[in-house]
Parts: sequence; C-alpha cells; structure tokens
Amino acid sequence: MAQDLFHYDKMVEAALRGVVRDALKRAAREGLRSAHHFYIGFDTRAPGVDIPDHLHARYPEDMTIILQHQFWDLVVTEDRFEVGLSFGGIPERLVVPFAAVKRFLDPSAPFDLQFEPSGAEAPQLPAVPAPSALPVAAPEPAAESKDESAKTSEGAEVVRLDRFRKK
Repeated sequence: MAQDLFHYDKMVEAALRGVVRDALKRAAREGLRSAHHFYIGFDTRAPGVDIPDHLHARYPEDMTIILQHQFWDLVVTEDRFEVGLSFGGIPERLVVPFAAVKRFLDPSAPFDLQFEPSGAEAPQLPAVPAPSALPVAAPEPAAESKDESAKTSEGAEVVRLDRFRKK
C-alpha cells in the first residue's frame, strides 16, 4: 500500500477547523439566530489557551463552553477566537486557539465535529464523550443594561448543566 505523503488526514482536519472558524465568524458578525448555539470543547493545556487561573484549576485538562445567549465581544482571527463569558458572576475573557478545539457541536443543526489534538507535542487524549458527560463551564448571565438584556434574552432561560452531571 502506498504511503500518504500528502497527509490528507491533516488537510481534512484543517478544513474542518475552518468550518468552526467560519461559524464563529458568522456568529460574531450576525449573532446566533433561531435555535443555533455552540458547545465548544477544548484542551485547557494546549499552547495559546488563555483562561483565568480559577477556571484552569477547575478544568485542568478539558473545558466546554456554551455560546448561546450570554456572551459578548466574540473576536475571531485565523488561528483563534476570543470571547467574554461570566463565571460565578465575574466577567472573564477566554482565548482559545482553533488547534486546541476538541469538539464543536451545534445541537440545533445537528452538527458535531470532533478533532484530534494538533501538534507533535500534543498529549494523547481520550475520546470526547457525549455532551451530557462533558465538563461544562456554565457561564452566568452578564451584567447588562435593562434594554440590552431584553434584546438578547427574550424567551431565553439560563440552565446550569452541572446540576444534571453525575458526580
């Protein structure tokens, strides 16, 4: 059998990470419409990941965030995204390189991508479990003005997924 000198698997993975980047760019530009929302799981140990120390202590290996109603300042570049979320009532900024993303899920589509860690130094990680079993950092609503709150959360309900996780 011939050897794959083109590394098609890496090309496909890079193309699929581009899908994540494009979806986030669209969300940053247009907002999330209809029932669309994203679960984004990532390796907190990956190079370039920048999260607050208290979140890193709580999620030392993997973290999943949900972008739905309560996020702000989503900035997407070619190699990473940055987003504002509130944890425990404290607004925080997260920086996540696309190379650190292990899973991207839009349950409303339904659309689900899972990735292998990229880079030679990336650790071997177990398979990503179903969304209900993922360690989820449940962001809390941001402090907003009354007008902004009405626009972004009409009919929205914040649900803490940690309540349903088996411990």
